[in-house]
Amino acid sequence: MIKLIEHEHELDSELLNKTLCGKKMLSYMRAYGPNYEFCRFYKITDNYGGVGYMFIINATLIICADEYLEADEELDLFVSMNVPFRIEGDQRILKNIRIPERYQVLNRTIFELIPDETPLEAIEEHVDFNPKLTDVYKILSEGFPNIADFSLWYTDTSHRCRHGISRVFTYRESTTASAVFDIGSTVLIGQVATNIAARGRGYAREFLKWLAKFFNGLGKRAYLLALDVRVSFYEEIGFKVVGKEIVLERIDIVKDSIAKGKLEDEQ
Repeated sequence: MIKLIEHEHELDSELLNKTLCGKKMLSYMRAYGPNYEFCRFYKITDNYGGVGYMFIINATLIICADEYLEADEELDLFVSMNVPFRIEGDQRILKNIRIPERYQVLNRTIFELIPDETPLEAIEEHVDFNPKLTDVYKILSEGFPNIADFSLWYTDTSHRCRHGISRVFTYRESTTASAVFDIGSTVLIGQVATNIAARGRGYAREFLKWLAKFFNGLGKRAYLLALDVRVSFYEEIGFKVVGKEIVLERIDIVKDSIAKGKLEDEQ
């Protein structure tokens, strides 16, 4: 059975805190609550005692579950009716959903940002901890050609930052990265890009090394997710592979999944 969640206490925080996708769900609940149409939360139960949760934020469906929940016809129907652009989360569930042919399977690697002994003091003076979001969007729009329109991106990003869930940084006014969520001792880094004019200078590499040390100094473990096209770059930096997963994406909508977020070091 799939039931719309109307109150935050209906989420099982203990279960969700076990995974990155669960922590992402908790962070969005804390930022938005259950009353926004574009950010909806659901509880899933089956006839065998399995329990799970899912939420849709704009066009992404994220599913988290305990070890007992099984994919069933109701979940298949939910996906078919909502046809999100991306589906991610619990790997056992994703591998057993009966998805329409319009979806493709993409591989994604989970990296932990491991700090090294590189001297980073000179880098921090070029880090803007509170950049103008208009400047951030300009950088992202060059790295992510299919990013959401400015008003949608700005509204979501500024809202999450105001609620202390997210943080946005820029480096040398050319490279940007965001803490998609910063919850407890865990940070998820995303939206890393460098504008076209500054590519080839190693800014993304320097900045990511600084971010690894910065969050480590705060007692936090930082992670990022990379599609296959980006894996070698993060391995070269020295970040640690801590997991592999699949995500499902629609192929009938043109997006930038294969080449998105180009880093200057890859040019």
